[in-house]
Amino acid sequence: MRPGEERPLEGGACDGGSELELLKLRAAECINEAAERLGTLSRAIWSQPELAYEEHHAHRVLTHFFEREPPAASWAVQPHYQLPTAFRAEWEPPEAWAQSPAPRPLHLGFLCEYDALPGIGHACGHNLIAEVGAAAALGVRGALECLPRPPPPVKVIVLGTPAEEDGGGKIDLIEAGAFKHLDVVFMAHPSQENAAYLPDVAEHDVTVKYYGKASHSAAYPWEGLNALDAAVLAYNNLSVFRQQMKPTWRVHGIIKNGGVKPNIIPSYSELIYYFRAPSMKELQVLTRKAEDCFRAAALASGCTVEIKGGAHDYYNVLPNKSLWKAYMENGRKLGIEFISEDTMLNGPSGSTDFGNVTFVVPGIHPYFYIGSNALNHTEQYTEAAGSQEAQFYTLRTAKALAMTALDVIFKPELLERIREDFKLKLQEEQFTNAVE
Repeated sequence: MRPGEERPLEGGACDGGSELELLKLRAAECINEAAERLGTLSRAIWSQPELAYEEHHAHRVLTHFFEREPPAASWAVQPHYQLPTAFRAEWEPPEAWAQSPAPRPLHLGFLCEYDALPGIGHACGHNLIAEVGAAAALGVRGALECLPRPPPPVKVIVLGTPAEEDGGGKIDLIEAGAFKHLDVVFMAHPSQENAAYLPDVAEHDVTVKYYGKASHSAAYPWEGLNALDAAVLAYNNLSVFRQQMKPTWRVHGIIKNGGVKPNIIPSYSELIYYFRAPSMKELQVLTRKAEDCFRAAALASGCTVEIKGGAHDYYNVLPNKSLWKAYMENGRKLGIEFISEDTMLNGPSGSTDFGNVTFVVPGIHPYFYIGSNALNHTEQYTEAAGSQEAQFYTLRTAKALAMTALDVIFKPELLERIREDFKLKLQEEQFTNAVE
C-alpha cells in the first residue's frame, strides 16, 4: 500500500460481527464527511500557538466547534470546565432511545490537548491531538446515530485538557473529579512512527535557587559568595553523577539565571531540571540523589540553596494490552503499519500527564506518523504538524480510535479484559513502588 493511501473497509450483512463492521465503516465515513471542518479546526489552533494554561484561542475554537457541530445543540458543552481553558462536551443518544429501566451508560472519554511550546509553536503537534480527539468522538456519535434501534447505553465525552507541556492540566482535572466516572479514555499523539503504546516514563521537575553575596569582582571578590559558581558546580555534579545513573534514567536542565554583570559577583542563580525514570519508585531515588548534588554545590560555594519541586509529578503510562491490541487490529484494517512490539516496548519515550490518567481509568495513548521524519520539539516538526499531508494520517488515526471505541461498546468481553488489565497493572505498580 502506497503512503497516503487508506485501505477501504469492508462491510457485510447487518447481523452480529458484520453489523459492528458496518458501524465502524459509518464512523470512518462520518470522519471523512467532517474532514474539512476538522482540518480548519486544527489549522486554527496551529496558526496561533499558546502556552500552558493560556490557550484561550484554542479553547474558544474547540468549544465553538462542538457548539456548532450539526445537528444543532447535539453536544452539551461546558466551556470552562474546572479550569479556565479546559472544556467538556457530551453526547448521548436521545431520551426516546433510552431503555427502561435505564442502566448506567458506559462513559467513553476522548481527550484533546492544544498547548504549544515556547519559541517553536506546535512542535509536538498538539493541534493534531485536538483534531484526533474531536474526530474520533464525531465518528462514534455518527455510527451510533445510524443504528435502527437503541444502542447500548453510552455517553461520549470530549475533554479539553490544557497544559500538557508544562503544569499538568490532566492532573488538575483528575483532582477536580473530571475522570471520576469515565470507563475508558482515548487519545493519540503525533510521532515519527505508528505505535499502539510507548513506555512513557515518570517525570519530576525542580527549580533550584542559590543565594550568595554580591561584591566587586575585581576590587574585593573575597567579600562575595558566588551563586553562579554554585550553579556551575551543581551542573557539573550532575554531569559526573551520570556515570552511575541507570540507562533508563534521564536528567536534563538549564541555568536560567547566572548573574547580571561580569564585574558583580552573582548573588543569585537559578536552574531548572527535569528528572525521568520508568517508575515513580525509581524517580524518587533519582530525585534524592540529584538533590544531594544541589546541596553539595551550596556547601562548596558557601551559598544557601532553595529546592522547589513542580506542582505535579507526571506518572509513567500504564499499558493496557487488551486495549492497544484492539486498536492495532482496527488500525491494520485502515492500512496502518505498526512498529514491532519489541521496538515499541524498548524504544525512546518522553513523559506525559496522561500517565496520571492511566492510574485512575483504563486508557490508550498511541503514537502516529504524520508524513514526516522530523523529530518532535523541532522547528521542522512544527511545519509538519501544520501541513496538509498530516491531515490524512491524523484522520486515519481518529478512525482507528473510533473503531476501537465501538469495539468497547459492543463487545462486553473486551471491556471486561480492559478492566482486568487495568486492575492488574495498577496492582503491579503499587507492589513495585511498595517494595524497598
